[in-house]
Order: sequence, then structure tokens, then C-alpha cells
Amino acid sequence: MSTSTIQVTIESRIATIALNRPEKRNAITNEMRAELISALETVSRERDVRAVVLTGNGKGFCAGGDISGMAQRMEAPACEVAFNGWSRQQLVHHTVNLLFRCPNRPSRPSTVQWRVLARIWRSRAILSSRRRKRALRGATRGLIPDGGGMYFLPRRVGLARAKELIFSGRKVEAKEALEIGIADRLSEPCSLIADAHAWAAELSHGSATAFALGKSILNQSYELSAHQVFAQGSQAQAVCYTSSEHRESVLAFLNATR
Repeated sequence: MSTSTIQVTIESRIATIALNRPEKRNAITNEMRAELISALETVSRERDVRAVVLTGNGKGFCAGGDISGMAQRMEAPACEVAFNGWSRQQLVHHTVNLLFRCPNRPSRPSTVQWRVLARIWRSRAILSSRRRKRALRGATRGLIPDGGGMYFLPRRVGLARAKELIFSGRKVEAKEALEIGIADRLSEPCSLIADAHAWAAELSHGSATAFALGKSILNQSYELSAHQVFAQGSQAQAVCYTSSEHRESVLAFLNATR
């Protein structure tokens, strides 16, 4: 599947979604965002896909929002600015939610490989180039972090550090990103794509049933009480006991020990 700004390939049960505006460092427009949503929804329906790699063509992963969109917002009538912004944010958050939850069948991890500047705190498994910096620039433009930044960043780096990064807007080197938990792994630029695919294959190995149920609970674990997590875990484990993956692995283990 390919559109003018989004390219999707599926190989060895791994879907690669590439932002495709290299001449603009993959800066996102409203049209591009709609195409990305369509691509994510399509991939989520593919039963054979077990992991998703999100990347960008050219020299940069994503430079953020397209500057021309900022100019258009400044020219809009004052009475329309707020609603236009709200509508745009609905698309942004829908995109992030698709990445975060993989709707209906949350059995696949997403490995995001970042090259230049990205809001890297909004996804889960993050592979970063050793040679790149990243920053959250909203505060320098009179804006708060969008796209889930205020939700995901504190969960990765802690509340105090999240505030410092958001309010300062400073650049974070790759080494520090790894140390504080923004990035999970580092890779050389020349092997970034290959490493992302290898990691995606590693993360998607095993029982899709266990992965889906475990992920659905883990995604809520900060908001739920221990009692609620235990209760959901008991129900999920009961389902896992009935899965073909569990039965096959137990029989293989028993046969190997005889």
C-alpha cells in the first residue's frame, strides 16, 4: 500500500510504515496525517502482521508539523482558530492512539526508529540513531506538548524530568536519551532500519494471545489499582490457558522432558 506521503510494506509478518515527504523532512500535513491513519487502520486489520516499524524516508524521521500549516492557522478568522485546532488535535490523538493500542487486536508491538527530531515519548519501543538529537519545542512556540506527549513522557522519564524537558525545550543527545529512558536502544545510522526490523521480530516472537492480553493490561497499569490489575490478570491468564499457543508449548516441553 502506498499513497503520495505514506508507504507501507509487509514482509516476514512485519509491517513497515514510512513517512514519505523527504524533501520536507517528513513534516506532517493534515492530508498526510489522514493517510497515516488509513495506513495504521489497514495494518491493524492484517491478521498476519505481528509488529509495526514506523520510519521516515530521506534524512529525517519527522520534523513535526508542516510550517505552512502554521501560516494558514495565523491567517484563519479568529472565530475559527479554536475549533480548527481542536479538530486537528483529534486527528493527532487518533493517530497516536492507533500506534499505542493497535485497535481491536493489540497483539503487535511497534518499533519506532527515529533519525532526527521526533516526539519520541509517545510510543513504546524506541530505537534511536546514535548521531541524532531530539527536542520537544512546543513551549518555545507558545504551545503545550500535543499528540500524547504529556501522557507518555512522564511515564518514561518521571514527572520532574518530563517538566524540565518540556519547559526548557532543550535538545537531548542520543546517549542521554538512552540513559533517562526516552530511547530503549541505540543504533548506527547505517544499520538503523535493519536493527529496527530485527528488534520488531524479537518483540513479536511468542504467543499473540498472551501478548495481546498482557499489553492491554499493562497499558492501563498506571491508572488501575493493584486489585484491578490482579483481577484482570486472573481473567487473562484463564484465557491463555485455553489458547493453542499455550497447549502446543506445554506439549512440546513435556515431550522434550520424557
